[in-house]
Amino acid sequence: MADTIAETVDLLYTIDQEHLTLDQQIALGSALAALAQAERLEQINERPRGIHQVLNTWSLRSTVDGR
Repeated sequence: MADTIAETVDLLYTIDQEHLTLDQQIALGSALAALAQAERLEQINERPRGIHQVLNTWSLRSTVDGR
């Protein structure tokens, strides 16, 4: 998902904002804000994934060590 967000942000920044109507400028601003929020949510989701990986590794080690 992070690649999609980054690619979309890159695409949005290539838009020539000087030639946009007011409505288009507002829509662009909303799109950038939504992407920033999506990027932040992706970063927040990374923490539980990291914790899950650590716990999973510990679980696997305890299973191997317990045999």
